Amino acid sequence: MRGARAQPNMGSKEGVNSSKQQKKKKEITIDSFCTGNEQRVNETEGEDPAKEKSEIPANWIQALEELKMQFKTQLREAEDNWEKNLKTKISHLETENSVLKAKINQLENEAKEMKDEVKKMKDDLQRKSDQKEKDDQKTKDEIQSLRTRIQQLESSDLTRQQDTIKQNQKNEKIEENMKHLIHKTEDLENRSRRDNLRIIGLPEDHDKRKSLDIILQEIIKENCPEILEQEGKVEIDRIHRSPPVLNPQLTTPRNVIAKFKNYQTKEKILQAAKKKSFRYQGTTVRITQDLAASTLKKRKAWNTIFWKARELGLQPRINYPAKLTIFLQGKVWSFNKIEEFQEFVKKRPDLNRNFDVQAQNSR
Repeated sequence: MRGARAQPNMGSKEGVNSSKQQKKKKEITIDSFCTGNEQRVNETEGEDPAKEKSEIPANWIQALEELKMQFKTQLREAEDNWEKNLKTKISHLETENSVLKAKINQLENEAKEMKDEVKKMKDDLQRKSDQKEKDDQKTKDEIQSLRTRIQQLESSDLTRQQDTIKQNQKNEKIEENMKHLIHKTEDLENRSRRDNLRIIGLPEDHDKRKSLDIILQEIIKENCPEILEQEGKVEIDRIHRSPPVLNPQLTTPRNVIAKFKNYQTKEKILQAAKKKSFRYQGTTVRITQDLAASTLKKRKAWNTIFWKARELGLQPRINYPAKLTIFLQGKVWSFNKIEEFQEFVKKRPDLNRNFDVQAQNSR
């Protein structure tokens, strides 16, 4: 078995050598073939060069030379073309490189501009941020100032309200005092006129023929001669028209105001005038108590109600200073203000129907 194994090993070594020789033959290049290098290859293999050379035909050698020349020409042309293409490509690359450099420069410039712009924007933002902080701080200060002012105003307003309340209280007190003083003044004026009589409806043309003193004596002699004193006349302190200046636009004569020296004489004439209408030379004249203008205005406000009450038989009277009295259901009712009379009438349907229109007109 050992001998059988050895034989195959010998055969394998011979196979290896033959394969190496084949590889060496394959390694012969075209240049070595064309230049006769194949002879050195054959010599290494132990062959006879003269014998091998004699075996190659002459036309093959010439064709091989031509092929070699043609190959060298093509190789040179290929090298020239390759060099030309390489130069062209290098030129193109240089051109592209210059373009790229220009673009790079442009990009660098743009990057620099962008960097400058970014820096400018950053500086602008920083400036705006600083300004905003200043504005915010200023706004905070203003808000704080406004809060302080509001607090001061609220405090001042509270003080003002308290002062206003005190002032209103003072004004109310002053108003009450004024009303009281007006009432006192009106009462004093009325009392200062207690000796006066007011003659209403005496024509103005009588003044041209006679004095007012003589006319008053004639009125008393004609209507109530029993009042005349022993001398046949009454004593008068003074007498005049009111107002003192004649208004040409007025169609009614001015009133005559007479001040008597004796209060009892004045009262007798007034009571007689209440009982009957006085006349003078065919003209009806009315004699009333002389009062302050404010009291007369208050009395005049009762006129509509007064005459309606007289039509209804309520026996109305205007008492001093300007108080209305009526007689109803066996009682005497008195009213200082028109509002009091209106409230009284509302509670009595029979009177309300009659005084409704009059009450509305008197408001």
